Amino acid sequence: MKICHYNSNQAGAVVGDKVYPIGEALVKAGHLRSGYTMLEVIAALANQPAAMQCARDAAKSASPVPLISAKLLAPIFNPGSLWAAAANYKAHQAEMRIKMGSADRAELSPDELMAEFFLKPTSSIIGPGDTVILPKISKDVDFECELCAVIGKRARYVSEAKALDYVFGYTICWDLSQRDPWGRGRQNTRNIRKGFDTFTALGPWIVTRDEIDEPQNLSINVEQNGKPAMTAHTSDMICGIREHIRFLSSVVTLRPGDLITTGTPAGVKKLADGDRLKGRIEKIGEMELRVAAEK
Repeated sequence: MKICHYNSNQAGAVVGDKVYPIGEALVKAGHLRSGYTMLEVIAALANQPAAMQCARDAAKSASPVPLISAKLLAPIFNPGSLWAAAANYKAHQAEMRIKMGSADRAELSPDELMAEFFLKPTSSIIGPGDTVILPKISKDVDFECELCAVIGKRARYVSEAKALDYVFGYTICWDLSQRDPWGRGRQNTRNIRKGFDTFTALGPWIVTRDEIDEPQNLSINVEQNGKPAMTAHTSDMICGIREHIRFLSSVVTLRPGDLITTGTPAGVKKLADGDRLKGRIEKIGEMELRVAAEK
């Protein structure tokens, strides 16, 4: 299923070119409270088989609205944690060494590399069609388009073999990154440089795990102002989602609704006022963003 968040904070299921409301059915069946959040929707669907069946039934029988007329929102605004992998594609490591003078991580073990995970603030989250604001302080902001896993079940000390059992689904995460005036050389400023308001875009929906048999076999494509800007494949990750879940769950308890975004491939580009971005990940979908300078 494609689980979306739309209009006036409603939960829906996208089927073809229509959005079917599922939140009301889940409330009536006692799976959700009135005034639910998408965090609660994810927890219910991932952990209550009856709730998932209720949602599937609603996606066949409820009165839909055309997808084109629905205002899609970020599929979750309030994740408990948003973990972001750093330098997880070798080609991106290389371009950052040239552009930013970043350290050479070639000798790091997988766990040493994953120890560079950082947290993004939830206040930075926007949704499909929203606007990225370029802060006045910076003259260099890049886009990064990434595969993002949505955790469905509490996970602690999970093996790689069982890691995907704890995933609810997948979405697209745009990790916007300020490169100037901070971030060059040895200074570690990721939480600030990637934490500005509007610097995390999620969407267009969450595709449940059953629709993607192998998350390490997906193509990623980005257009900037209608021109190809990034072409990549999730098989090129240094550490895959299974490794991410194994590593993070050895340190913290992952909870329903937590997000793990997997790092950007090479091909990041500087943004300018008026830019338009379109990103697509195979089997998930595509989303667009506008870009504007801070006034």
